[in-house]
Amino acid sequence: MEEHRQQKRKSDMKKIISLVLLAILTYSSSALGQTVQKITLQEAINIALENNYLLKQAENNLDLANKNIISEYADFLPSLSSSFSGSSGEGRTQIEVGDQIRSINVVSNSLRGGVSGSITIFNGFNNILTLRTSKTTKLSREESLQRAKENVMFNTATRFLQVLLDVQLLEIAKENLVTSQKQLEQVQAQVEVGSRPSVDLYNQEAQVANDELSVTQRENSLKLNKLLLIRQLQIDPVKDYEFVNPISDIENVSISFVDYNLQSLIDEALLGRSDIKSEELDIEGLKYQLLLTKARLIPTLSADFGISSSYADQRRFNGEPVSFGDQFWDREVGKSVGFSLNFPLFNNWNRISNIQSAQVNLKNAQLSLENSELQVRQEVTQAFNDYTSYKKQLQASEKSKIASEKAFETQQERYNVGASTLIELSQAQANYVSAQSNFTQAQYNLIFQEKLLDFYLGKLSGETIEF
Repeated sequence: MEEHRQQKRKSDMKKIISLVLLAILTYSSSALGQTVQKITLQEAINIALENNYLLKQAENNLDLANKNIISEYADFLPSLSSSFSGSSGEGRTQIEVGDQIRSINVVSNSLRGGVSGSITIFNGFNNILTLRTSKTTKLSREESLQRAKENVMFNTATRFLQVLLDVQLLEIAKENLVTSQKQLEQVQAQVEVGSRPSVDLYNQEAQVANDELSVTQRENSLKLNKLLLIRQLQIDPVKDYEFVNPISDIENVSISFVDYNLQSLIDEALLGRSDIKSEELDIEGLKYQLLLTKARLIPTLSADFGISSSYADQRRFNGEPVSFGDQFWDREVGKSVGFSLNFPLFNNWNRISNIQSAQVNLKNAQLSLENSELQVRQEVTQAFNDYTSYKKQLQASEKSKIASEKAFETQQERYNVGASTLIELSQAQANYVSAQSNFTQAQYNLIFQEKLLDFYLGKLSGETIEF
């Protein structure tokens, strides 16, 4: 009987150990499945620069422009071609044998080969103009690539800052909820002892419910903006990410106010923006295109040369067959050199039409550049005005935050001693939370506006954004 009990105890112990091990394994698997990947701002920018498909297209366009330049250089070289042909035929022919003429069947084989080439001596500077066009196209593609990088960096930083702002606003909402819950406990205790009316308890419960709703709304906003940032980075949306704040203490961050000059900013943008440079280079390339179409009305001069030879097995010299070497490498070798002068007289008005089309394209590009410059002026002016406004907002919101905090603390003390109503306390608390949110938003807005100014000025030239 005792032995049976011991066996049962051992069996129960094994079951317990098995359950513990299973729990440990389950917890470990769950923990591994919930691994959070931390991403800093610089890492986010690097990921976006690596994954963005528009940036890859711009890089491909630049690579194609480089290959076109190599092709245009090759146009200055002579063109060469070779040909080789052979044939075999069978037919009857008549030959004289003594005093008689006989008809016999003859099989004849022949070979022919040669090399020919040509080189352009003058074609109205066509090759030179085409090369210059390709070089300006390459420079334009480089500027377009740089602007594409700036767009990716700016959009990534914008999404990143929005996520950080949502995190801060969520923390404020959670802290406010904790304060409301503590206030609810206090009111409940006071109602139970009869020092406060029951309506205060109901009002505070409603306040807690509203604060819980506010936390839920902030959480949803954070999730949405996280998803938008993940989409910008083009990474797996199923995984869990934590975006590290480059500003460790936003409350105590020192923000320096810069006194910008609007006209200086506009001049800097017009000189430094990559998209403006790209359009200017495109106009330069179109000017070369116009010269190129006009040059096609000029006569062209080219030189041609060639060498060829042939062999036929039926060929005779003094009645004796001639060998392949004597024919192909000696007797049948032919050489030629010539010049070709071409005068364009009439081509169904196509050349004139091409010139007119090139002129229109140039005018449209110049109009587009003027519009882009006007847009730059508008963007910089708006960013400058917003920066000035956000400076004032930050200063005003900081004063409001300090004043509302003191007002809330005062109302809390008055409520505790019965000198204030719950409605007054709730209003003071709501004002304080609103002031906190406004101050945090003002800080992030000003930081964002500084980077927006850099973007509009074309100053995001590297691959990093500092705060």
